[in-house]
Amino acid sequence: MPFDRFDPNAPARPGSGVFGLPHSESEALVVLLPVPWEATTSYGGGASDGPKAILAASAQVDLFDLDVEKPYALGIHMVPEAEVIITANGEGKALAEKIVEAGGAGTEPELLRSLARVNELSEQVNAWVEKETARLLDAGKIVGIVGGDHSVPYGALKAVAARRPSFGILHFDAHSDSRRAYEGFVHSHASILFNVLDQIPQVTKVVQVGIRDLCEEEVAFGNSQGARVRMFSDRELVKRRHGGEPFARTVEAIVKELPDEVWVSFDIDGLDPRFCPHTGTPVPGGLDTSEVIAILREVARAGRRILGFDLNEVAPNASDENDQWDGNVGARMLYKLIGFTLASQGRAQLLD
Repeated sequence: MPFDRFDPNAPARPGSGVFGLPHSESEALVVLLPVPWEATTSYGGGASDGPKAILAASAQVDLFDLDVEKPYALGIHMVPEAEVIITANGEGKALAEKIVEAGGAGTEPELLRSLARVNELSEQVNAWVEKETARLLDAGKIVGIVGGDHSVPYGALKAVAARRPSFGILHFDAHSDSRRAYEGFVHSHASILFNVLDQIPQVTKVVQVGIRDLCEEEVAFGNSQGARVRMFSDRELVKRRHGGEPFARTVEAIVKELPDEVWVSFDIDGLDPRFCPHTGTPVPGGLDTSEVIAILREVARAGRRILGFDLNEVAPNASDENDQWDGNVGARMLYKLIGFTLASQGRAQLLD
């Protein structure tokens, strides 16, 4: 259907694209790249089914938005899942499960071979994501990565770093994700921020929000980064709230730490688990959806430019296919990420 005949108030048509939109990749300004990879997941699984769950639930998201005028108007498209990633995920998960069950590869030759292969597959996924992100950026697209586990945006961040001298990351998560090669997996979902800070010098600032589950190694690593890392832990957010500070002031403090250009990395488990009960590593506490929206809105209002984003660790209920809650929340947060990204770039109007 030509977009000039598209009715944003009508129900999504069968076979339509993400959010019920008719845009092709060439027509869309925002292109979503699904990466169904979760080989290094160390607790619950299902994140590789996240992109499909979000795509299915997106048909129920009303396109009218109270914060940004017509986020859909410039076009949103999700490309099909790549068979090369699906195949790699199947092989990688089977190999990694044995390592996780054993508590690590240790000195067992078979497990060490499996570990080496998982790390090799991770590098292949990273290279694919970097190549596809670069292709889309060079075509003038805004790119959103839809995982999969939280390891998947590494390649996209490499592609952005090749085109920007410096930028920051606004990181929503329950976990710091700054372990070195967790369980031996160099590109573990628990190591994404370590790898970024260690290997991508163009990332000059990381602002973490909602962190509430981390180890001593991660605290020490964060401290070693000095002003390059600022963590607004869940504990700090709660103390500010209990001390009577208006959340709007907390939001201003968070955004003030960000540089002019930022990438938003959003692990869904940064939210209170009532919003994402089937994510792989849920942690009590966390952010409300309205709090994340308030922060993203202030990013755009304060003149920061969102370069792109990733949304990860959405996992549907494997035991009940009729339970679409996780995909529903994921789809709605994805639409908000798109809207505020467009507003931050001056491509859509931020509403009062």
